Amino acid sequence: MSRIDLTPYRRSTVGFDRLFDLLEGQARANSGDNYPPFNIERRGEDVYRITLAVAGFRPQDIDITAQQNLLVIQGKKREDDPTGEMLHVGIANRGFERRFELADYVRVENADLADGLLSVDLVREVPEAMKPKKIAVNGIKTIESEKSDESDA
Repeated sequence: MSRIDLTPYRRSTVGFDRLFDLLEGQARANSGDNYPPFNIERRGEDVYRITLAVAGFRPQDIDITAQQNLLVIQGKKREDDPTGEMLHVGIANRGFERRFELADYVRVENADLADGLLSVDLVREVPEAMKPKKIAVNGIKTIESEKSDESDA
């Protein structure tokens, strides 16, 4: 695995320590197990979906925990006694834990398990106070805001 050296960026930026720590932590975490496989899909400007392939797991075998900036999905495989002698075991029969770092203001909206796929829907909701605003200089509107006022009329 190639490692990215973020030292030059750390020297020339201020306040991005958390981002760099996340990138380095993610690189370390991804160097290991890739089970279960997953997709991350952008479904809209602020809507996302994580889909994990969890064949053989039931809803009660899966635990999803959302906390600030972290989503943890765990699967605990139950011990089934096969009715016959197993000649080949090719289906993974083990538990898992997947961690996903979430951006600020991202919340889990829904989780659904169907056809061996676990879908977790995420929505980013930025509070009004955090959204960008146009500021008038000396009480004078900018050209863009005047054009939008004219088009609204």
